[in-house]
Amino acid sequence: MTNTNCLIRNAAPEEFEEIGNLMVQVYSQLEGFPKEYEQPEYYKMLANIGEFVKKPNTELLVALSPEKKVLGAVVYFSDMSLYGSGGTATNEKMSSGFRLLAVDHEARGQGIGKLLTIKCIDKAKEIHQKQVIIHSTEFMKLAWKMYERLGFKRSEDLDFMQGSLPVYGFRLIFKD
Repeated sequence: MTNTNCLIRNAAPEEFEEIGNLMVQVYSQLEGFPKEYEQPEYYKMLANIGEFVKKPNTELLVALSPEKKVLGAVVYFSDMSLYGSGGTATNEKMSSGFRLLAVDHEARGQGIGKLLTIKCIDKAKEIHQKQVIIHSTEFMKLAWKMYERLGFKRSEDLDFMQGSLPVYGFRLIFKD
């Protein structure tokens, strides 16, 4: 089921705290994912997700219900040099990426993650990028199937280790 009534747009500053709380909640509930005490800087970054928009070519996209409830969010980068991951992804040219996709537990199964992903893909196409790059972990494997249905392929050259956590790269190459 897809929630076609939701609005996806750039987050407003007054929404940053709510989105940060959602990010912390979603990531802390992933089974097996490192806990806040194990990676306090990562959780601090999630809580302060609005800080990303201070970087050029970076947007915090939010999915809102008709009642303006935050259903999900993602950080979109139109310039991979600002992507902020380990590995080689930040060296990719003519590429966009997104990170930190989160969907409220109560809104799961409504296609919110897919809508946010498609919005990122559309933004990359609008500026004539050649691909979209993303990363994921074993704890987010449920999302891998969605990414693959949208055309993303595993790209081992983008893999890296975040501490002891393997992070897996994916890319969606646009056909000319």
